[in-house]
Amino acid sequence: MTIGVGIIGVAPGRSWAALSHIPALQALPDYDIRALSTTRQESADAAAAEFGVAKAYDNHQALVNDPNVDLVVVAVKVPHHLELASAAIAAGKHVYCEWPLGNGLAEAEQLASLARAKGVVGAVGLQACSAPSFNYVRDLIADGYVGDVLSTTLVGSGMNWGAFIDQPNAYTADKANGATLLTIPFGHTIDAVAMCLGEFTELSATLANRRTSFTLVPEGRQMPMTAEDQVVISGVLEGGAVATVHYRGGFSRGTNFRWEINGTEGDIVATADAGHAQMFPLTLMGARGEDQALGPLAIPADYQWTPDVPPFAQNVAQAYARLANDLRNGTSTCPTFDHAVKRHRLIDAIERSAASGSRVTL
Repeated sequence: MTIGVGIIGVAPGRSWAALSHIPALQALPDYDIRALSTTRQESADAAAAEFGVAKAYDNHQALVNDPNVDLVVVAVKVPHHLELASAAIAAGKHVYCEWPLGNGLAEAEQLASLARAKGVVGAVGLQACSAPSFNYVRDLIADGYVGDVLSTTLVGSGMNWGAFIDQPNAYTADKANGATLLTIPFGHTIDAVAMCLGEFTELSATLANRRTSFTLVPEGRQMPMTAEDQVVISGVLEGGAVATVHYRGGFSRGTNFRWEINGTEGDIVATADAGHAQMFPLTLMGARGEDQALGPLAIPADYQWTPDVPPFAQNVAQAYARLANDLRNGTSTCPTFDHAVKRHRLIDAIERSAASGSRVTL
């Protein structure tokens, strides 16, 4: 049976739903996009016309109550996730909500509890763990390519949270909105790293505002930045491996994403164009045993289980393919709301460590 989808938060052109969710869903025969909503009928009609969607609403309540909608996609700014996902759950609909699930741990726990109580599936958009590259790395590690993992080091650039931020992303500079360097690029990436290497069992963190303002593009005026532009974590993973992670705001003229895994028998190095590992494909290199230098690690074709789609939509499509199987078979291969709570708890531990200056055990 085809899964009817309603998307909250679609704007033609540059919106994340337009760039990723819609091409991903349209490429998969499991889904049919049946409705979308924005806050204005004019924009909803324009988006529906552009993407060939039958129904357009100017309010989310009409969409979640549409009998032809089985799955509600929440693709709006983080401060609105709780209200919109709660409405969909109350209407008895399954939900795919963008990450972060809530604006903080408490909201995420509330949504997970609501979904469990209603008996609906809550999926969260932590799509890096559906990326072909991360799944291949996970299997290489499990198969002993590097032997016992001794340590891992990751550095990434966040694109936003630098000297210049464009108008659509300006809200990310306000920490109160919950869409920060820590929650978004770090959160997405560390989720996939944990899938490969295990969770943190203890950590120390430093969060810093080295930039306290940014230039708004294209207006050119200075705006305050309260979200941290430096995130540094060091700690120990399950199994004992030592981990260090440093995320910086903006772009670097040098390294924008590099992840090294060092083991008793070998090494893996992953690079990308930016620190959003959920969006940008990884290039993998490796060496083991008697190898004296890193060589390419080609990702086998069977790690991509969806049709070709635009670059930003690939991992989202992979996640939706998993979700379709989950909805039919009762499995949980796509990250759930309960999984999102675990990731929010890690972020909460990082914030507590940074605020107290002490090591935190998870």
